[in-house]
Amino acid sequence: MTLNDNATTRLSIAVLGTCDTKLQELLYLRSQILSHAEDASVVLIDVGRSPISDPAITIPQDELLQKYGSSTPAHLSTLPRSQVTQTMTDCATACLEDLHSKGSIHGVISAGGSSGTSLTSAAMRRALPFLFPKLIVSTMASGDTAPFVGESDITLMYSIVDIAGSNSILNGVLDNAAGGIVGMARAYQKRQIPSPHQTEDSTINHPKKPKTKLGITMFGVTTPAVDRIREHLTTHHPSAEIYIFHATGHGGRAMERLIATHHLTAIIDLTTSEITDHIVGGVLTAGPHRLEAGLAAGIPYILSVGACDMVNFGPRHTVPERFTNNNNNSERKIHAHNEAVTLVRANVEESRRIGEFIAQKVRGYCTRPEMVEIVLPVAGMSPLSVRGGVFEDREADEGLFEGIERGVEGTGVRVVRVEREVNDAGFAVGLAERVMRLVDKRREEGG
Repeated sequence: MTLNDNATTRLSIAVLGTCDTKLQELLYLRSQILSHAEDASVVLIDVGRSPISDPAITIPQDELLQKYGSSTPAHLSTLPRSQVTQTMTDCATACLEDLHSKGSIHGVISAGGSSGTSLTSAAMRRALPFLFPKLIVSTMASGDTAPFVGESDITLMYSIVDIAGSNSILNGVLDNAAGGIVGMARAYQKRQIPSPHQTEDSTINHPKKPKTKLGITMFGVTTPAVDRIREHLTTHHPSAEIYIFHATGHGGRAMERLIATHHLTAIIDLTTSEITDHIVGGVLTAGPHRLEAGLAAGIPYILSVGACDMVNFGPRHTVPERFTNNNNNSERKIHAHNEAVTLVRANVEESRRIGEFIAQKVRGYCTRPEMVEIVLPVAGMSPLSVRGGVFEDREADEGLFEGIERGVEGTGVRVVRVEREVNDAGFAVGLAERVMRLVDKRREEGG
């Protein structure tokens, strides 16, 4: 079976799955998609270990391997399970990238257990951009879904029962999923069609200042500052379209991915607490590559250290013993933010390492130092570390500030100390004005 030549004009949905183990369920899912959208086409892609023949399979396993990989079915059968999964993930990724680049599909859905979900979610994350409809029916959707979703916008639907055979519960779940992906795909398809009101003539007759797509990082303890920045920009710089990223690890990675794919044109990285979690071992780390995309992109970038005084953990009992053992660390400050979140104060040595991490990223990745400013809120990186706060520690603050200042010497990146706390209205407005000055400067340069 081959792809329909009219796939670009008809609603087209890819169904991705292991046909050697889930053919019956995938065929039912396919039939329900077509029942919800009789005018649609379905591209059924087989990512199973063993080849299966069925007229409904659009891209059989052997074709997938031949066109998008280097293995043959015979060779695949001799590989360990982990290598098979990696091979099929790579092929599925290349296939989805190809179909998406041609405009041949408007959504993708899969159904499977842990292995199938791992395979298809990896392919979706790697191949498809934000806002492209991605839905997975999975036995793994009720629990820790971070390994599958990551920083992407994959939608997971819990299957309730195992995806094995046919019964009224599973059929109902698959039918709901089919209706869901059809609705999402129609919405996506509609967005790809230019509005008749968005004509070239209207743009010429009513020229507008180009939008600045501005990313801002936020945490609960820096929300007042971000709210003030948004209010100021909305009032005084309406050309700024604001995107807020929750600094929970995945939020930072999502922002970096959008920077790397040129969806963001300026950044106020107010809340860089994910770095603290990475350095000290908290649960909300964005990994070792935080800051790299923004610095490398050469876009206006205001960098600060909001919430870098704290390390994040879950309920109090989840805090590692190294922080709670008074015999080893009697001075460690711990604060219960709420029943689900416990905060540990970064000490002097850890704070210095945080500053050095930031400086190393500047030295290693900054391509346009004139577009980067580091602004330090000397009076407090969070409400907890202001004077009299439970996390007040001026020595630790100074260790972080000096780590940054000494580390970026000679780079051309400006570091500014501001005698205000992070949520001070003047500090927030100052960040907003700083980034917009850099935006104007870049625009004048033709950037």
